[in-house]
Amino acid sequence: MTVPQAAGESRSGEGGLRFGYGTNGFANHRLDDALAVIAELGYTGVALTLDHDHLDPFAPGLAGRVAAVSRRLDALGLAVVVETGARYLLDPWHKHAPTLLHDDPARRIEFLHRAVRVGADLGAEAVSFWAGVRPGTVPPAIAWDRLVAGCATVVDAADAAGVTLGFEPEPGMLVEDVAGWHRLHAALGAPARFGITLDIGHCRCLEPRPVADCVRQVAEHLVNVQIDDMRRGVHEHLEFGTGEIDFPPVLRALRAVGYRGLVAVELPRHSHAAPAVAARSLDFLRAADAADVDDGTIALR
Repeated sequence: MTVPQAAGESRSGEGGLRFGYGTNGFANHRLDDALAVIAELGYTGVALTLDHDHLDPFAPGLAGRVAAVSRRLDALGLAVVVETGARYLLDPWHKHAPTLLHDDPARRIEFLHRAVRVGADLGAEAVSFWAGVRPGTVPPAIAWDRLVAGCATVVDAADAAGVTLGFEPEPGMLVEDVAGWHRLHAALGAPARFGITLDIGHCRCLEPRPVADCVRQVAEHLVNVQIDDMRRGVHEHLEFGTGEIDFPPVLRALRAVGYRGLVAVELPRHSHAAPAVAARSLDFLRAADAADVDDGTIALR
């Protein structure tokens, strides 16, 4: 798979790595305010999680609201990817339920189809989604078959809409690592629009390779990057500099493989201090990028 030209390049107009911030880290802000803060801080893109207060895909007037967000993104010069990890959007009692693995995944499939349509209307660089945690009552083989079947319907929708999908391996889910993504990609027949969303923190959490090697391993299929700090064996998204990741080699690897999509900060539990955390995060990433260019001469901490 050839990495597509980033749709948002016309918005950001910048070369090199393009840093974005996830709206799931601005859960206490109105979407319009969150986008304004993200842009004013200097980010060139946003990872937009469809959620109750952030472009709810099930509320009335979706087409008009999507059009308004698209105009706002254009005005602010922000590229966009669409994320689908909202916790209680589909079921007020059960986080992330239903997934593609449940007995009745219809609500999830409808949501993902809507996300694809939203992504198409926003000119999103990718629409990102994941497998979900296997319910204890569902045998692994059945869960796998359900995942493949559900993903196939989303691929069909993406093909029809001209949208690129970024499937994210997520610790604890049925597909939790890069090897699992490759298995799923093959099971689907290696569709051209089925790329990978790589969370840099997840690589440190559970992948056997160094983080930069993970980037190189998936370069051909890489369409979306989430970035955060993390520790080995602990799935907790941390602010930069508080985990174990050495970021300059990671950024070097992203540039070396020619990745041109967004590199979006993923800190979903930091909404209580979103503007300050977002500001610190961008300062850190810029310093890490500069340290990389200057062969490590800039101190990051």
